[in-house]
Amino acid sequence: MDRHWYALKVYYNRLQPLIEDCKEAGLEFFAPATVTKSLLFLHSEESETLKFVVSKRGKVWLYTQPGSRQPAVIPDREMDVFRFVVTAGHDGLQLLGDDRPEYHVGERVVVTGGPFKGAEGHIKRIKRDRRLIVSINGVVAVATAYIHPSLLKKVTE
Repeated sequence: MDRHWYALKVYYNRLQPLIEDCKEAGLEFFAPATVTKSLLFLHSEESETLKFVVSKRGKVWLYTQPGSRQPAVIPDREMDVFRFVVTAGHDGLQLLGDDRPEYHVGERVVVTGGPFKGAEGHIKRIKRDRRLIVSINGVVAVATAYIHPSLLKKVTE
């Protein structure tokens, strides 16, 4: 009974009815509605996720591993950081859309203070501001508001 996070692309502005469906089915979910109404994340077994997707045909699309039909599993750590940043309640978040390689240009850092303390991501200059890019590989990337360099520490892996 392995539960993982899975990403669903929501079509035709149907996020709210899908949230209600998740609640009725007793599924754990996360809907980052503050930044986008076209994404829904399910935390469930693969079979439960596939059953949900099939029952909502035409309303959602399941993200899969590149070059495969296997559902893409989102690591818990990536999901935790993404949820933390999106729900921090701070202005200045910018949805960058699909996670693309150009958002990974900067160094990997961790925020050491302020409202995003503990968040990890990559640094990128956007409109002359140094911003933290937090992404879910292959699904979505979001940029925080400006973060002062004194609040950043390079992550050595």
